[in-house]
Amino acid sequence: MDEAATPADNVGTQSAAAQRSILGAFSGGAGIGALGGLIGLGRAEFRLPLLIGAFRFVALEAVILNKAMSLVVVASALPFRTAAVPWEAVAANWTIIANLLAGSLAGAWFGAGWATRLRSGTLYRIIAVLLLLIALVLLVGHDPHGGGHPLLEGPAQFIAGVAAGAVIGVVAALLGVAGGELLIPTLVLLFGCDIKLAGSLSLAVSLPTMLMGFTRYSRDRSFTVLGRNKRFVLVMAAGSIVGSFIGARLLGIAPSSVLLPLLATILLVSALKVWRHR
Repeated sequence: MDEAATPADNVGTQSAAAQRSILGAFSGGAGIGALGGLIGLGRAEFRLPLLIGAFRFVALEAVILNKAMSLVVVASALPFRTAAVPWEAVAANWTIIANLLAGSLAGAWFGAGWATRLRSGTLYRIIAVLLLLIALVLLVGHDPHGGGHPLLEGPAQFIAGVAAGAVIGVVAALLGVAGGELLIPTLVLLFGCDIKLAGSLSLAVSLPTMLMGFTRYSRDRSFTVLGRNKRFVLVMAAGSIVGSFIGARLLGIAPSSVLLPLLATILLVSALKVWRHR
């Protein structure tokens, strides 16, 4: 049965905070950050169950902390990836970034506003099914060795980009994710981007999108979870930066033919975790 977030969910307990392992926070952040640097994702679908299950944060607190960690991974992974994907390549595709941001910024604002009111169970199942479908399409519908061909062109592509960005922005805000799991397939399939370039472009879109959601979340009292858990946040953030640096270094030696199936596998695992989440 679905459960709506309530004001009581925003209150953490001292006993739960005392049982949060600092070593676990660093190692968990590092492992998830490495995946973020390698693939261009915030890896928040793995982090959310970790925050709720292992560290026992209540739902809305976990979403906000999840978004904070995703923001750290995205902000650090983008410059770390420049050895494999230079700034010039990202800047040359500014029209794609602007196209997706046209929808994702609005989606993030409204999604964060809905996060404390909407029932979560049905949404988690919808996202799980969506991740599964994207993984299957990505595996059978794109050549991992090239940039591929855009699914649409001209005005139709722009409209589809805005619509996709809006959906991704809402999802990112509601679940506290960076949105890379949806952004990268969109960039690969809709715009025909190479998988490595798509990873960096997704980070460039995710950063302002998450900042928009964060701005909206800051109006809610549950945002104080960051202040009440400063040490935990800083340690996991440090682990995330270390992990994203390691992942970015591995990017230069990982061929696209490996990255694409890896992304699909991560999507499948994420779908399972999201489906089981309560």
